[in-house]
Amino acid sequence: MSTVKELIRAEADGGVSFGDYELEAKTKKSDFEHEGDLYKVKTFKEITRLEKNEMFVYESEPGTAVFDLKETAEGVTFRVEGPKDAQITAQVEAETEYDILIGGEKRDTQRANLGGKISFSVELSEGCAAEVSLVKRG
Repeated sequence: MSTVKELIRAEADGGVSFGDYELEAKTKKSDFEHEGDLYKVKTFKEITRLEKNEMFVYESEPGTAVFDLKETAEGVTFRVEGPKDAQITAQVEAETEYDILIGGEKRDTQRANLGGKISFSVELSEGCAAEVSLVKRG
């Protein structure tokens, strides 16, 4: 089992890791600066949420730990771990189609809504992480 005990941290390759699904009570950390942006994380066993510059980035129910989240022009990638299956909502480019890959396998193609959100579920179990990629189509 692997969580981010400091709630959020910067990774050497430019990504961010965040979340601690083992916490019984909601815990927050604000004003975490990384590459010129300010991040805020709220996390505990029921939910994990990340904001960047006061804008939504990621949310999971139940809570998860996310490792090396990176946003690029092509999409979003991260590794997620949790005690059980999770429903994830991620921010991407509005009204754009994305392939959802989990463990390198294409699971779905979705068009982001007007707000730029995509929701999907990930099968998780204690101690096992899943690689997630949201890849912009065409």
